[in-house]
Amino acid sequence: MAEDKPWALISEVGEQGYFEDLADIIKRNFNVVCLKDFQQNPQLHGPKIQAVLLWNSFPTVEPSLLSLLPSLKVVANGGVGIDHLDVPYINSLGVKVTNTPGVVSNATADIGMALLLASARKVVEGHHIAVDPKTTHLPQCLMGDEVSESTLGIIGMGDIGYKIAQRGKGFDMKILYHNRNRRSVEDEQAVGATFCKNMDDLLKESDFVMLAVNLTPETTGLISHQQLSLMKPTATLVNVSRGRVVDQDALVKALQSGTIRAAALDVTYPEPLPRDHPLLGLPNVLITPHVGTNTYTTTSKIVQQMVDNAVAAVKGLPAPNEVKPK
Repeated sequence: MAEDKPWALISEVGEQGYFEDLADIIKRNFNVVCLKDFQQNPQLHGPKIQAVLLWNSFPTVEPSLLSLLPSLKVVANGGVGIDHLDVPYINSLGVKVTNTPGVVSNATADIGMALLLASARKVVEGHHIAVDPKTTHLPQCLMGDEVSESTLGIIGMGDIGYKIAQRGKGFDMKILYHNRNRRSVEDEQAVGATFCKNMDDLLKESDFVMLAVNLTPETTGLISHQQLSLMKPTATLVNVSRGRVVDQDALVKALQSGTIRAAALDVTYPEPLPRDHPLLGLPNVLITPHVGTNTYTTTSKIVQQMVDNAVAAVKGLPAPNEVKPK
């Protein structure tokens, strides 16, 4: 019965929110109110909302919204990153915060390797030549960089980083990694990874540098002028973490000056970039619109995990993926 289900606030159903099949996963366990309807009558809807389910960081969870939700028990985020949430403040209201680790790892690692391969082998450039009506012969000068047996440096060796290492091993790549904590010997041996306590050593040796860290105050601007200057002039920077991990002004200069060969980015800051941003006009940049988790299989798993987390919190049970403030 619909009356027996708790109420959840979501962004919307449609192109800018949840697809219908994803919304159906939510509706099995919750009555839903879309943000637009909520804003038209917050006095009616606010008191009954017990869960806010975030998709692509929306609806924006800020004090003005939270003050209208006296019955709120959980903010359930779709995805791992929670840099858009003030977890201590939300917790201070007696509200739990959850995310969806694990289920995003394979798809995000896949897009990381896809970007690496597409950049190295000039896939996009080749496509444009192949479909250009003016093309009358196949150019021999479209030369890419070898991926097999090259050196892959992974910064951030959590679940996503480790999945990237597994894929790199499949290309016989030499795997280096830098992480706050060293992985077990067994984990390292399984993918042939070597720990670099000093990130500078990884930057100097890698042909491809892959960023797979969470965005925190410590990782904001992690890659800037100094770090880029340490990289090989033939190296490529790949970012599947968050845009603000990279100083984009420094990246533009490094790409323009030939300090590094190329960049392949699934994330930028902001998203999307302003249409006149210099990164968009550089020939040695490949950008995708933050599609790391965008597969039907993964998005379905994310929404189901969000729902499972929210249902547990609403029932007063331990939430499987509660985020604790650090």
